[in-house]
Formats: sequence, structure tokens, C-alpha cells
Amino acid sequence: MEVGFFDTHQHIIAPGFLLIPNQGYTPDFFTVDDYLARARPLRITGGGAVSGSFQGFDHTCLLDALTCLGPGFIGVTQLPANTPDDVILGLDAEGVRAMRFNLQRGGSEDVSLLERMALRVHELCDWHVELYVANRHLAGLRALLARLPNVSIDHLGLTAEGFDDLLWLVERGVKVKATGFGRCDFDIAEALSRIDAVNPEALMFGTDLPCTRAPRAFEPADIERLSQAVRTAASFRANAKGVYCTT
Repeated sequence: MEVGFFDTHQHIIAPGFLLIPNQGYTPDFFTVDDYLARARPLRITGGGAVSGSFQGFDHTCLLDALTCLGPGFIGVTQLPANTPDDVILGLDAEGVRAMRFNLQRGGSEDVSLLERMALRVHELCDWHVELYVANRHLAGLRALLARLPNVSIDHLGLTAEGFDDLLWLVERGVKVKATGFGRCDFDIAEALSRIDAVNPEALMFGTDLPCTRAPRAFEPADIERLSQAVRTAASFRANAKGVYCTT
């Protein structure tokens, strides 16, 4: 079996499914075929298809994408608080494995319902919860996120403001998607190294394709940027223990 990358964050936007304009924006189509044409040369063999703000609580495009993408791919969706248990279990049976709260763009439930819903889906089917949120807004969420069973944050948290709050959460087991480098307002290499130095299990690679609204889209060189940052952090950890290591 080919050993490749797991792309933790990508979107499928296919014709024939609901699209909801978000903040005046409607994305171009980006089909499963479009994605695979970009992903296969990168040795991507699995990943996470993520519902965007422009898809709201509609799951039909996501479920169709999972069927077309095949084994190795899972789904991340947005749910209203009144979703019945049998619907959540049905989504789980079709490959959905996480629930997203989009605090940056909307399209998901209100953050006031985050804890109740996160605990519910984790208990029901072991899902994790994913947040699209700027680091500048993490201070008021730190205690809540730290007590949830399984959390990830998209796009390195976007902002230099509040980055120390992100590191505080990383130290307590929160995962961070190494995605959307063009969306962030800080030095990417430094941020990656700092996260990995705190918790070498925190970072998760993703392309963010098709990079809707991103000032700079994903580049294959971003994979090497991530690899180099992790090697640098490993060197820091080794040297801190008195072991000589070069990157």
C-alpha cells in the first residue's frame, strides 16, 4: 500500500448542491475530480472533507464527496443543536467524524452551544470538534476548550494576537491544523516551530484546497515549510536535553 499524506482540511464545492452566499461571497466550484487532480501528485491518499460556511447545515454535498473520494477520507460537518441522535449516528455511518464551529465566517451553531454539543457528539460517536477561530478570540474560550475531550483549531489560528493562548491550549492537548498559511498574519515557520516545540503531536497537515477567499493559496512548497519547521523544533528539543542535533 502506498504511504502518503493525510490532508486534514479541504473543501468540495460541487454543482447541484446547496450553496449559501456568505458575507456576500459565493465560491467557485471545486469538484472531487478537481481535488484529486491536485492531491494525487502530492501523494495525498486520504483526508478530511470539511463543510464550509457557504454550505451551512446541509450535508448532501459532503456525503456525496465522501462516496466519490472513497476509503481514507472522512467528513467534518456543521450541525444545528436540535439534530436528533439518529441523524448524527447516520452521518457517522457514512464517514463523518467531526463537528465544526465556524466562528470566523458563520454558518454553524452559536459558540454558546459549543460545550454541550461537543460533549454530546463525543459521547455519542467519539467525534472531535473543530473550530475556525482567530487566536485573538481564544482568551475567553481557553478554559472551555481545555476541558473538552478532543479539539482542533483551523489555520494555525490566523492571528499573531492571541498566539500565546493557542500555545497554552496546545500544551493541554489541543490539535492545530497546519493549513491556510496565506490566511495568517504572522511568520509561518516560526509559528510552526513554536507549536511543535510545545507539543510534537499537535500539528496536522492540510492543503485547505481550494483555498476560498485566501490571500495566498496552498503551494506544494508548504509541505516542505512544515517539514522544515518540525525538524527545527526537534533540534531545539534535543539541544535543550543536552543532545547535539542538526537539522
